[in-house]
Amino acid sequence: MHILLVEDDHKAARLLARGLEEEGFRITVAHSAEEAARLPIAQFDMAILDWMMPGKDGVTLCAEWRQAGHRLPVLMLTARDAVADRITGLNTGADDYLTKPFVFDELLARVRALLRRAERAQPAVLQVGDLTLDPPTRNVVRAGVLLDLTPKEYAILEFFMRHTGKVVSRQQLAEHVWQADLIAIDNLMDVHIKNLRRKVDVHGLPALITTVRGRGFCLMLPESDDA
Repeated sequence: MHILLVEDDHKAARLLARGLEEEGFRITVAHSAEEAARLPIAQFDMAILDWMMPGKDGVTLCAEWRQAGHRLPVLMLTARDAVADRITGLNTGADDYLTKPFVFDELLARVRALLRRAERAQPAVLQVGDLTLDPPTRNVVRAGVLLDLTPKEYAILEFFMRHTGKVVSRQQLAEHVWQADLIAIDNLMDVHIKNLRRKVDVHGLPALITTVRGRGFCLMLPESDDA
């Protein structure tokens, strides 16, 4: 699971990131809301936001994400403990609220609870047209035919289907599937995408995976000729 940690206190961010990484999470740290706003949010499974930061605060950033349609779980961290402040944080779209100072084990429990809740909220079976992907069984079917995908091909396709209609950048794909920088696996990515297309977009069926020049890839239903 990939978590975005937005915390302007460098020492606190370093300690918190280290603790979460030791628990198996992948952490990206941003030291300001402005820095976080420039990151592709689709690559993250949740965000931990500090409320009080110089410039734009965490509440404002959370509100902007919700207005833009981003649904990733958000845990708000703040020294403010008044009921009115908690209500403000939750009303702007935060999913949970933890006051400082806190015990790391409590934060960890809340992170895991939010991730479980988000997982349950996702559809059991992903579907785009006649293409279905069942995460529990890892079965992928196109037009009634079970596809034989490699683990990497499956991971790429699942990421595409969870972002149907949205452009997925090559860097996002590199970080999500390979946990590596794009430079290290750029050519390898092309091989896997080519093989995945050969299996999913078989002859006679509408192509679902498209290349968006200069931006990345997009999985979506083609426009109907009758539209």
